[in-house]
Amino acid sequence: MDKILILDFGSQVAQLIARRVREAHVYCELHPYDMPIDAIRAFNPKAIILSGGPNSVYESDYQADPALFSLGVPVLGICYGMQWMAQTLGGKVESGDTREFGYAEIRARGHSKLFNGLQDRSNAEGHGLLDVWMSHGDKVTALPDGFTLIAETPSCPIAAMADEARGFYAVQFHPEVTHTKRGTDILHRFVLSIAGAAPSWTMPNYIDEAVKKIREQVGDEEVILGLSGGVDSSVAAALIHRAIGEQLTCVFVDHGLLRLNEGQMVMDMFARNLGVKVVHVDASAEFMGKLAGETDPEKKRKIIGAEFVEVFQAESKKLTNAKWLAQGTIYPDVIESAGAKTKKAHTIKSHHNVGGLPETLNLKLLEPLRELFKDEVRELGVALGLPHEMVYRHPFPGPGLGVRILGEVKAEYASLLQRADAIFIEELRNTIDEASGKSWYDLTSQAFAVFLPVKSVGVMGDGRTYEWVVALRAVVTSDFMTAHWAELPYSLLGRTSNRIINEVRGINRVVYDVSGKPPATIEWE
Repeated sequence: MDKILILDFGSQVAQLIARRVREAHVYCELHPYDMPIDAIRAFNPKAIILSGGPNSVYESDYQADPALFSLGVPVLGICYGMQWMAQTLGGKVESGDTREFGYAEIRARGHSKLFNGLQDRSNAEGHGLLDVWMSHGDKVTALPDGFTLIAETPSCPIAAMADEARGFYAVQFHPEVTHTKRGTDILHRFVLSIAGAAPSWTMPNYIDEAVKKIREQVGDEEVILGLSGGVDSSVAAALIHRAIGEQLTCVFVDHGLLRLNEGQMVMDMFARNLGVKVVHVDASAEFMGKLAGETDPEKKRKIIGAEFVEVFQAESKKLTNAKWLAQGTIYPDVIESAGAKTKKAHTIKSHHNVGGLPETLNLKLLEPLRELFKDEVRELGVALGLPHEMVYRHPFPGPGLGVRILGEVKAEYASLLQRADAIFIEELRNTIDEASGKSWYDLTSQAFAVFLPVKSVGVMGDGRTYEWVVALRAVVTSDFMTAHWAELPYSLLGRTSNRIINEVRGINRVVYDVSGKPPATIEWE
């Protein structure tokens, strides 16, 4: 299988480079910039991509091994990666008089293989123009020997360069972000055409490879998995079951804060339809007891996480033959936790899957999804036979409704919220947008209801009511780092509000959240 190596110089968007390469069905991995040259040779990349980064190349110790240029494979430098390539190969990099942050228009020159035939429009002289996204203060001011200019802007005369004889290309802009309109085309051109990588990274192919690897790792030993009902743990369970069957036991802990009927849905799907061995633990009373009186969001999260560990540990002790703990860790978790062996990747945040289970379990770790992005996990789930509507459900927080019930969590509040949320989701699924032909559930990235710990006056029939309020939240986003509130049709909101007030006794007012992220977050807590 052909592989692309991405060396990360500390870019906040390095993950996006990997995403774009995987979208071309080519396997890639993201490693720290100082990956030893012997390790690079052992990886045997079809090509190498050098990411951007926040430093100045002429005063930073963020330096890769120059020997990578002698491996005989194509190399693409992006932003800092371009500057490091230029300086390492004999060019010059200086601080720019004018910094570029945001939209820029570049003019392609020289009909390079990287840009040839790609343009957003042309100018009066017939030169191809591309809309790109810049984020740099330094710039290349002198080309290395053998390189030619292939793009420019008024403030950045060397916006891209190439040594086509050696397959070395570099761009000052960021092709990985969606703001660069033809960015994906540019990256795919480099990976597929220039590097000649075969697009063989597909989920059906991955299943055979992953099943073989799991069988080799586990042998005849048994595996336990904490099944949350979320996409990652569900797909991990289906994949491991495909590999080892009855050697897998899933523990599904119902904390009473799931979506309406979710516990039954999980049991139906896994135990009854897929034949997976699932231990169903109804621990809702224990969770509610521990949460009683607590209103602080972070403390609620910690209580839920700690109680999950307690319940899971108690159940795991009953499975005396289990030697492996399976988790639904995915590739963004590994990257963001700086999970590389050297620990020199740029750390964004820590991840503790399955509630941060303690080492006292004395189990070996099995993480069959740790090479996959979320969209690949979804594709894998469908390929494994999981229902499309389950695999493509909106994200759901680990603490469940515990962070969608503002203030103290009570069983009665959870019941009200479950029913209100289910009505909202049902209306989103049943309302089709005429322009796209898609349901509003598919057009939104995440949608849910929030229970507010306030009561409002209402009139129902001829009587005065004083009941609870729920807020509806729906957002549209491509990466969940920023989000826009979804402009749902008034008719949809009206039907949803009417149904909730009429069908969920105890709620007499429904509001809609029109906050973006930032300044708000997607979840309320």
